[in-house]
Amino acid sequence: METSKVLIAYAIYLPIVIFLTLYVSKTLFKNGKIYMLDIFNGREEIAFATNKLFETGFYLLNIGYALLIMQLRISSDTYQVLIEKLSYKIGGFSIYLGIMLFINLFLFFKGKKKSAENKRRIVPNNV
Repeated sequence: METSKVLIAYAIYLPIVIFLTLYVSKTLFKNGKIYMLDIFNGREEIAFATNKLFETGFYLLNIGYALLIMQLRISSDTYQVLIEKLSYKIGGFSIYLGIMLFINLFLFFKGKKKSAENKRRIVPNNV
């Protein structure tokens, strides 16, 4: 195994997956605050705390997964093969991040729906 190619691969892979994770997380949880406020009926303290906990879990899951799949088998491959292997790894991780994004959005929408149902139960019907 050629050590310099492995180091080059990791030097490319790690910053890209960390950047992607940070970007998706910041976008999701910046906009998720609105849903959390609605879910928790405007109670900012608990809404923001819950949002921050979700964000921390998102980082742990995604960066942990990126590190878990980081291993690259590179022997006497050409640089073309190195780039192709990196694109496969980064592309797969991007798809995984997209799935995680949609799972979180699903959870936000499900929480919003449950909150709306609870609000309807609390408000008495004036017949």
